[in-house]
Amino acid sequence: MKLNTNIKQLLREGAFIPACPLALTENLQLDVRRQNGLVDYYLDAGVGGLAVGVHTTQFEIREPQYGLLEPVLATVAEQLSDKGIDKNGFIKVAGICGPTDQAVREAELAVKYGYHLGLVSNGGLNDWSNEALLERVQAIAEVIPVFGFYLQPAVGGRVLDYDFWKGFADLKNVEAIKVAAFNRYQTLDVVRAVCHSSRADQIDLYTGNDDNIIADLLTPYRIPVGGEAKEKRFVGGLLGHWSVWTAPAVAYFKAIKAHLQNDEGSLSDLLALGVQVTDLNQAIFDPRHQFSGSIAGIHEVLRRLGLLAGLWCLNPKERLSEGQLSEIDRVTEQYPQLTS
Repeated sequence: MKLNTNIKQLLREGAFIPACPLALTENLQLDVRRQNGLVDYYLDAGVGGLAVGVHTTQFEIREPQYGLLEPVLATVAEQLSDKGIDKNGFIKVAGICGPTDQAVREAELAVKYGYHLGLVSNGGLNDWSNEALLERVQAIAEVIPVFGFYLQPAVGGRVLDYDFWKGFADLKNVEAIKVAAFNRYQTLDVVRAVCHSSRADQIDLYTGNDDNIIADLLTPYRIPVGGEAKEKRFVGGLLGHWSVWTAPAVAYFKAIKAHLQNDEGSLSDLLALGVQVTDLNQAIFDPRHQFSGSIAGIHEVLRRLGLLAGLWCLNPKERLSEGQLSEIDRVTEQYPQLTS
């Protein structure tokens, strides 16, 4: 499967893509009504795509005792269809995990439900060599266009070096990379690798660095390649942070694009806004406790917005940390323009 030309263009222009949370009932069953309500919330905010079955959707949906991966993919796809979303005008991304056999099955499932790209996680494969990981990606890319995913180790990812990303970017049917390393050095590794790859102009970079969203989107990376400067930018974002307070986030994403395209607005004002967005993120993502409350923090905000009934997670360890509620209270009060 190759990427549709219209979707490729939307990806290249830079899209606003939230990572969709999982709506559960108290007995840990899929709450279809509220899952559809989340989709409607994002559509009403004006997003350009949606990622499903990713970290924010809870990796545990794949566990046999829950068996929720296919129901969630199907529910979101059906709701988008029911809302009349043009299949070629909205980017649908499905998360893909696990060893090669599992990952290929998940890619086939994503294609079945009309998803355009597979966001490929390398979590849980810490003992795999670069070569083995790249062979796995190649197998997935034969089924669905690939969206790379550098997930930080604190939430299940692994450190991936320059050599991995250089080989990754060289693979055919790799279309984009989401960098969620939450680390400037590791982020630079990816950008350098893409710039030095044979497909530098064919790979779109998306920020997943929820701690540095606006600066990522504003920064030109000029990497020396063959005696000349090769420039790459993060053209859009695929972010768990954007699953909450979404309409204000769409507004600042548009303001960033206007600044870059037409020199509209103040750069210093946008950078100052970036600090506020990072402050919001620390409240919901819980870095003080190694991000252990990140999914519960998202759920708490969505609960306050009336979109979720509770904070239930498949993993009982996913819960709010001490002091996290007061931090969410604080940022909600201090930044009303960003938390509506």
